[in-house]
Amino acid sequence: MTQAYVFDAYGTLFDVHSAVRKHADSVGPDADLVSDVWRQKQLEYSWTRTLMDRYLDFWDLTEQALDFALAKVPTANKDAKKKLLDAYWHLECFDEVPTVLTELKETGKKVAILSNGSSGMLLAAVKSAGLSDLVDDCISVDRIGRFKAVPAVYQMVLDDYQISANDVSFQSSNRWDIAAASAFGFQTVWCNRGDQPDEYSDMPPDRIVSDLNALIAKHG
Repeated sequence: MTQAYVFDAYGTLFDVHSAVRKHADSVGPDADLVSDVWRQKQLEYSWTRTLMDRYLDFWDLTEQALDFALAKVPTANKDAKKKLLDAYWHLECFDEVPTVLTELKETGKKVAILSNGSSGMLLAAVKSAGLSDLVDDCISVDRIGRFKAVPAVYQMVLDDYQISANDVSFQSSNRWDIAAASAFGFQTVWCNRGDQPDEYSDMPPDRIVSDLNALIAKHG
């Protein structure tokens, strides 16, 4: 039986591309490319810094990644930086998220976020999206100073709730995150919003869904 529904934040609950989309006219004709590069570098920096044991707050990595994206894309308007960073604190959640979290919350199980994001970033995003009453805890890697996908990140959930790995249903749109959580022992649901091909075949998810609505069709 699932005792806790734990969600990745960025890309799973919150649309990481909504910041650029909101200011696309200011960014320029290649706004989508800027957003893609921004996200890829944000993740890359988290992985490399963990490997180097040189932790830096996720907000700092987010700003550094945006600097790179704006420099990388020739048509990008660098003056849009402040608007984009401000918007990142208020990312849009995906349409189904409030309903899904409401129904899961009504089961009496824990509903939590486990994210690379700093505590401040997560609390701001949750509040902005109107999810504060639906999320019990925002568990941030800033507690341990290491990013996903190290096992110590997933261990925080077990330490906080005093449950076993198999009691956790973990949802993420990031296949690498799902692979790590599966290897750790969580029940895993890959929210494959972009219809991406599967990978990490030796660490498969328990379920693959196109959005989070599938959770409320089958929870327990």
